[in-house]
Amino acid sequence: MAVNDDEAQILDQWSNRLAQALQILDLKVDQELLLDLARKSADSVIHAAAPVTTFMVGYAAGLDARTGTAGSRESAAAAVEKAAQVAFQLCEDGHDGGPASRGWADTAQ
Repeated sequence: MAVNDDEAQILDQWSNRLAQALQILDLKVDQELLLDLARKSADSVIHAAAPVTTFMVGYAAGLDARTGTAGSRESAAAAVEKAAQVAFQLCEDGHDGGPASRGWADTAQ
């Protein structure tokens, strides 16, 4: 999801303000990846899937980064990329298909 230069600047400012308010000062957000993921999930599922998907990807990435190299930016970025790729794949499968369509049936959970 492309944004124009003015929107990108506003989004950067907003992200910085939010990171400060949440006390996560060293956070570097791959805004383009998250915007693409939001667009893809909204198009593939329903509009409301966009914020839910990006939240869940962030949550999964946080859990993954926590168990990896403690607190490094590289591990956090890798965790986001890993979680986002899972979500992108599910978007390709559509809202009611793909490997997760049967719940936990095919997992070790």
